Amino acid sequence: MAYMHMYLPLEVFDEFEKLFHSLQKPVPQIIDIGEDRLIPDDFTEHELKTGLWWRHLVAGGTAGAVSRTCTAPLDRLKVLLQVYGSKENRLGVVSGFKQLMKEGGARGMWRGNGINVIKIAPEAAIKFMAYEQIKNLFKRENGEIGILQRLMAGSTAGAISQTTIYPMEVLKTRLALGRTGEYNGIWDCACKVYKKEGVRSFYRGYVPNLIGIIPYAGIDLAIYETLKRRYQKSHPENMDPSILVLLLCGTTSSTCGQLSSYPLALIRTKLQAKATLGSKEKDTMLGLFKTVVKQDGFTGLYRGIVPNFLKVAPAVSISYVVYEHCRKALGVEMT
Repeated sequence: MAYMHMYLPLEVFDEFEKLFHSLQKPVPQIIDIGEDRLIPDDFTEHELKTGLWWRHLVAGGTAGAVSRTCTAPLDRLKVLLQVYGSKENRLGVVSGFKQLMKEGGARGMWRGNGINVIKIAPEAAIKFMAYEQIKNLFKRENGEIGILQRLMAGSTAGAISQTTIYPMEVLKTRLALGRTGEYNGIWDCACKVYKKEGVRSFYRGYVPNLIGIIPYAGIDLAIYETLKRRYQKSHPENMDPSILVLLLCGTTSSTCGQLSSYPLALIRTKLQAKATLGSKEKDTMLGLFKTVVKQDGFTGLYRGIVPNFLKVAPAVSISYVVYEHCRKALGVEMT
């Protein structure tokens, strides 16, 4: 976790420690690294009754918007490598970055970021409302909910929100892969996709995307809770883990979650971009899996994961700082 010191001033680092000691929530739920597949936050009865919950969501959404905008070039590079990278063309991080700069210039590196930011609000709102309703079905007599029940409620809520906003995911991929002048904004892209490919095209890659929610959220939650509890058990005198411990647990669990679901994310992106590639073949999820493994081996299922991990450190830093400023501006005091 030493890399965090390169991005955070000492004063901000101290503020984060106070924040996490008071929140007592898993680290990944406060930050935004581009893929919102985490289990939603559990708000207290006081936060729900007083309306503090929506302030937390606004602060988190704002932090996510700024974070995604700052790391958008890496996200677009990831999409490029996922769709076009292969053993034959040897497209990598450096060559891919040069190709994007040559085709669209510096401004083009943010192509597709607009809709990626816009979808934060509806996705978070739908997921939160669905999670709160589903969670009530699993609550015990004492009002508490177990880890397994939390995973089931969170995964179901994630599936509902993803189903609702998935067309925006497809448009984000198309815009990110679009050439200069191909689309004149989000609406123009949506109209052209609909006119050329029909309504069903807005749900290309939906199945692998839906399947990927469970391993990502499940592994992330399970590993985070396991690491945190092991630390507390081995340090009974310190049941309140420090910020470094929480960051280590959160980073490890999030990394494992991404590794487990990344092949599905790659197949999803390839299916979303199928028309962009000019292929008229009717590819399926399993068919693409076999094709990728046959042509590039199992490592081909992880193309683009390097820029995906490169954006974690700046995304974490930016999210924390922006979240803190927004929280204070909205008058949310931590107790």
